[in-house]
Amino acid sequence: VQVKIRDVNPHIVCSLCAGYFVEATTVTECLHTFCKSCIVKYLQSSKCCPTCNLQIHETQPLLNLQLDRTMQDVVHKVVPGIEEDEERRKREFYDLRGLPVERPAMLIHGKKCNNLTVCFYDFSEHKNSYRDDELVSLCIERYGLSVNRVLCSLQTLSKKYLRCSVRMRILNLQRYLNTKLKLPVTQKVEVLCNNHVILPCRTMKFVWITEWIDKEAPMVLQYRITEYS
Repeated sequence: VQVKIRDVNPHIVCSLCAGYFVEATTVTECLHTFCKSCIVKYLQSSKCCPTCNLQIHETQPLLNLQLDRTMQDVVHKVVPGIEEDEERRKREFYDLRGLPVERPAMLIHGKKCNNLTVCFYDFSEHKNSYRDDELVSLCIERYGLSVNRVLCSLQTLSKKYLRCSVRMRILNLQRYLNTKLKLPVTQKVEVLCNNHVILPCRTMKFVWITEWIDKEAPMVLQYRITEYS
């Protein structure tokens, strides 16, 4: 059965900005969905849903917002390239203002961490704008064998199972591996999935959808050590 995108549009377009959902966020009181940034900005001057005018919360409406992962997945599947386009425009926004693209330091179990690692992250400017982000389980294995057995043992992780946000990038995993493996500056890490080298800019969500969508968790990622040319 083929479905025309114009028939689906009313269900995946934000009524506040008239664009496709970006970080789709649903009001838990009435189940109406909007872009995260749109609804957070709107609720700075109102405590009611912009669609049905239902009062979301008497004093703190942001508490009754929740990330709608299912809806965002639908948008990404129905509208090809929208996720990559949004990330591109976000980088351009930060570059134009001379700001780092990386998000600020996050709280992980009550401790500050300047580098992305694993477990729970707060990616929003407002801590309570929606609840814990979606997580993905990973199994990190070494790709192939090293001729040097000493080097081989040094390049193996002591703990290979991780959980991280679906928004974490391969670049952050590479930095994590660099630190754990204590690699010299002459070597670098490449990350693979299904024998395909994954670009550093890709998110875990992108890798899961393109390489692991029909398989069970954890998603297996492999790393190999190469010399800088």
